[in-house]
Amino acid sequence: MLVALAVLSGTGWIIGVRANAEFPGLVTQVRQTAKTVEDWLYTGPLHLEPIQLSRWVDEIAKFVTERQQQITSTVLAGTVVVIEVLASIVLLLFVTFFLLKDGDRIWSWFLKGFGPRAPRVDRAGRTAWATLSHYVQGTVAVAAVHGVLMGLVLAVMGVPLWAALAVLIFLASFIPIVGILFAGAVATLVTLGAKGPIYALIFIGILIVEQQLENHVLQPLIVGRVLHFHPLAIILVLAVGGILAGIAGAVVAVPITAVLYRAVPELFKDDPIPLPAGPAPEPPAPEPPAQAVPPGKEPEQKD
Repeated sequence: MLVALAVLSGTGWIIGVRANAEFPGLVTQVRQTAKTVEDWLYTGPLHLEPIQLSRWVDEIAKFVTERQQQITSTVLAGTVVVIEVLASIVLLLFVTFFLLKDGDRIWSWFLKGFGPRAPRVDRAGRTAWATLSHYVQGTVAVAAVHGVLMGLVLAVMGVPLWAALAVLIFLASFIPIVGILFAGAVATLVTLGAKGPIYALIFIGILIVEQQLENHVLQPLIVGRVLHFHPLAIILVLAVGGILAGIAGAVVAVPITAVLYRAVPELFKDDPIPLPAGPAPEPPAPEPPAQAVPPGKEPEQKD
């Protein structure tokens, strides 16, 4: 656990240093791109007048001013959510430490409440844990592929902050639909500001294609293989979970289905028949060896 925390902290520090070094150049490029877009609006096919653009800017500013209280309330609500997330992370680390340290003892104490049914619950719990572990491993593999590929695309395009954006895409891949929309929007805005609209459109096209491959190829093949699920089952479970419970349902649909599919049969499986506990039968005593008869003293034969 300490090694994992050290690796994550080191990675965040390296990305933060790179982002701090590249941010001034990004600001300069964004200003140049904004100037180019503004000139295109004046001289391009739209033929906008400067007064029209100024009027739009004034309307946006007026809209923001009128809803300043709502925006402030939203920011405060977001601050509360951030504090709750930080508190949840602390609790998560605390629970993880004790599960790693005393997991077997905690599980043994939990099984005592089921009496004679403890063996079945033990089998079901261990099966559920193994299934959930395989799901997490497959999901991490899919998210890593997604983050590496999009990071390479951004690096080849010469977009600044590509390492930080790759990590953001990796983390957002754990949240279906909304996660990739948020990370993709951030990466697209940075690409638009740094390289212009053509590169931004190219990046959006690559992102859409890669996302479709991830949803319909990578996730069913990798996650379905580690869970022994057919790819069609993964797609249907994701669709049903999204329809029934939205984004949260899509997030937990596959692991819940996999855990139930593997653990429930263990609850109804008969316990193995124990061997008889009686004493083992004693082996038969060996026969005494035949005594040799000295020569000349053969036994007399009776009539």
